[in-house]
Amino acid sequence: MVSIKDIAKKAGVSISTVSYALNGSSKVTEETSSRILAIAEELNYVPNAAARTLKKRESRIIGVFLTDFRGDVYGDLLDGVKDVLNQQGYDLIVCSGVQSHRMLPERMIDGAIILDSGFDSEEILRYADRGHRIVVLDRELIHPNINRVLLDNRSGAAAAMNHLLEQGHRKLYVVTGPEDSYDSNQRLAVVRQIAAEHPDVELTEIASNFEKKGGAVAARRIIDEYSEPVAVFCLNDEMAVGICNVLSETELKVGEHVHVIGFDNIELTKYLQPRLATVDYSRAKWGAAAAEHLLRILAGDPIDHELMQIKLIEGGSVGRSNDSVRSLP
Repeated sequence: MVSIKDIAKKAGVSISTVSYALNGSSKVTEETSSRILAIAEELNYVPNAAARTLKKRESRIIGVFLTDFRGDVYGDLLDGVKDVLNQQGYDLIVCSGVQSHRMLPERMIDGAIILDSGFDSEEILRYADRGHRIVVLDRELIHPNINRVLLDNRSGAAAAMNHLLEQGHRKLYVVTGPEDSYDSNQRLAVVRQIAAEHPDVELTEIASNFEKKGGAVAARRIIDEYSEPVAVFCLNDEMAVGICNVLSETELKVGEHVHVIGFDNIELTKYLQPRLATVDYSRAKWGAAAAEHLLRILAGDPIDHELMQIKLIEGGSVGRSNDSVRSLP
C-alpha cells in the first residue's frame, strides 16, 4: 500500500510537507501542493482514515448498530438519528454483524447507538470502560459512558392487555418475538403478570420472530385451535399483519371471531380493514432522542436516561367480546 513516505520520496519533499498538502494546508505553496497531489493520484494513494481519526481523536461519524434492517421501525428510527446528527455536522454509518464492532475500538466512529440483540452487553461495557461513548436502545446497562433511551414497553403492553380485558376478552393468545429481544421480553413479562392477576384469563403463548411470516404461522395454529372467539396480542405489528393476511383468506373475521392488537403502529396498519388496534410511539423521535443523548455525552454534558412514551391506538380489529360471533362460521 502506498504511504505518504512514498509520495515524499518521489516528490523530493519531507513527509510533513506531503501531509500539509494532502490536508489542504496553507503552509505549502499552491505549486508544491499541486505537484504532490498529482503524484498521490499517480500512485493511487488512499488516505488511512483510521490513522487520521486516531490523530484527530474524532471522525465526526456515529455508528448505529442494528440487528437487521427490515421493517418500518428501523427506517423511521434512522431518519430521526440522521436529522439530529446532520444538523450538528455528524454523519452516520449503519452496521450489523460482529465484524462491524471493531469500528469502536479502532475509533473509526466517535460513538455508538446500539439496537442490536447480537451485541453482547459485556462487550458494550468493556468498550465503555475504555472511554467509548454509547447509547443503548435495547437493554438496561449502568455505566457513566452509557445512556439508555428505551421504549416504555411495560406501559405499552399493559395498555394493550387492559384494552382487551376491558372489551371482555378472557381467551387470549400472545405472539412473542425472538427469545433474545429485549423489547419482546419486556412486553411478554407484563402480559404474563396481568394474566396471572386475572384467574379467569386463559393465556396461550406462541413463540415467534417479529416477522409477517411468523404471524402467518401463528394464525394457522389459532385457526386449528379455534372453537370460540379469541383475542390475540402480537408483540409487534409485523406479526399482526401476518395474522390478518391469513385470516382474510378464511371465514374467520378479524374483530368478530379473532380480535387482534399489535405494537409499533407501523404505516401499513392504517390501511388494514378493519384498522389494526396497536400501541403507538414515535420511532423518529426515538432515534432523534438517541442521537441527542450521544452528542451530549460526547460533549461531556450530563443528561438523564430517557423512557419514550407510548399511547394506545384503538381500531376495529378489537371489538367487544359480548358482540363477537359465538359460533363457528
